Amino acid sequence: MGEMRGLGKGIRALIPEGSPLQQKEVTRVPLESIRLNRFQPRKVLDQNKIQELANSIRESGLIYPLLVRKIDEGGSTGLFFELIAGERRYRALKSLGESEAPIVIRDVGDRGALELALIENLQREELNAMEEAHAYDRLGKEFSMTQEQIATAVGKDRATVANTMRLLRLAQAVQEEVAQGRLTLGHARAILAVETERAQTALAQRVVAGGLSVRQVERLVKEMTQVSEKTGGRKARDPHLVAAEQKLQKALGTNVQIFHGKSRGWVRVAYYSLKDLDRLIARLT
Repeated sequence: MGEMRGLGKGIRALIPEGSPLQQKEVTRVPLESIRLNRFQPRKVLDQNKIQELANSIRESGLIYPLLVRKIDEGGSTGLFFELIAGERRYRALKSLGESEAPIVIRDVGDRGALELALIENLQREELNAMEEAHAYDRLGKEFSMTQEQIATAVGKDRATVANTMRLLRLAQAVQEEVAQGRLTLGHARAILAVETERAQTALAQRVVAGGLSVRQVERLVKEMTQVSEKTGGRKARDPHLVAAEQKLQKALGTNVQIFHGKSRGWVRVAYYSLKDLDRLIARLT
């Protein structure tokens, strides 16, 4: 419980903002004695940013030390440390061929290391949307934290936390598009209104291929969800036609409407840009 009480302070619990570190807190150790954080929530590190940081360190030196904890490597005679925060700084130092790194040692257990790794990244806004959603999910599941507690810990409102965690309900393929930055949060939230994973995936592919705006996606989703709905005062539509429309919508990733008369009918397929039209033509031919 002691570690949980410091959770809301996040990285400030390690290095208070506006307070320079006491010189006696900083020590230098061999870089080879430092191990990466097993609880690092980041899945992708931008190599360009690491190189930029390395260039900055070469010119001006390392301003902030690495935050670490002592670890036991089982029978090893040396002293080893595990990163709590500062993986980019660590990798930048390695790329420069440095043999030592300045560190600040903090006494935290596995739970504290995970909490601080998640919260430090969230507070620095270094996670993509899906990494952020998974980080919130881990805080909730592994530490039984409510959304309100998570929001307080990372300095955001509860609605933001809740909306981000909703992204975990997206199909895995759609989550990948969000993680890679090909879909924005606005796109993702609009796609969440589509019920099946197959339909979500088809729609996401269409958004990426057609370069659709969030507003276009919202309009498209609204049309797709209205196709099979009953309207007030009207007779329910033929379920076979509704099923056929849904099948075509999933196959084409767009709104499809079938109108059937006594002996003939027609099919309407919607598109939202010339690029989107080209995609449909390619799919149909």
